[in-house]
Amino acid sequence: MILLGPPGTGKGTQAALLRKHYGILHISTGDIFRENIKGNTPLGKEARTYIDKGLLVPDKVTINMVRERLAKGDCKKGYILDGFPRTIPQADALDEFSDVDVVVEIKSSDDVIVRRLTSRRMCKVCGKIYGIDMPPEENNVCNDDGAELSVRDDDKEGVVRSRLATYHKETAPLVVHYKKKGKLVTVNGEQPVDVIFKEIVKKSK
Repeated sequence: MILLGPPGTGKGTQAALLRKHYGILHISTGDIFRENIKGNTPLGKEARTYIDKGLLVPDKVTINMVRERLAKGDCKKGYILDGFPRTIPQADALDEFSDVDVVVEIKSSDDVIVRRLTSRRMCKVCGKIYGIDMPPEENNVCNDDGAELSVRDDDKEGVVRSRLATYHKETAPLVVHYKKKGKLVTVNGEQPVDVIFKEIVKKSK
């Protein structure tokens, strides 16, 4: 299963629920990058040369990292891919080493996403995230340690709109790509978390 959708549509939240429901792995490209860089693998070292310069890691490196991860024994039952593929060339490469059963597009308007992400606050001490769906008990104070909450740089409106523009340009074409293949299902990402989850399970049968 591939999860598609702009930042802020709750792909990570749904992936955690789907992982538990299906008993399969949730694999995010962010985790794969961190594991390779931390482990100082050849691919991790190559990726770091780009990241340290503030450049995007080329498709070839990302594809090889994903290929290696999916070849491991714990992936035999299946997996949920989050953050890959991001582009058509990545999708074409994925077809060479993985069979995609279903692609779930979690759809939401830009205005709703901007409102959702710019309302998020993070605890400066423990890193816990609060937002519209889960506000703190006391205004701007963490429930767990009483520390002040702040807006992450990634959640400032200008940054959010820039990330959305990148998604629409590079990743949104995958919706058409997988629709043509008959593998796409679309769910309304502006509904409550449990409703979205039930809809994904129902439409993915």
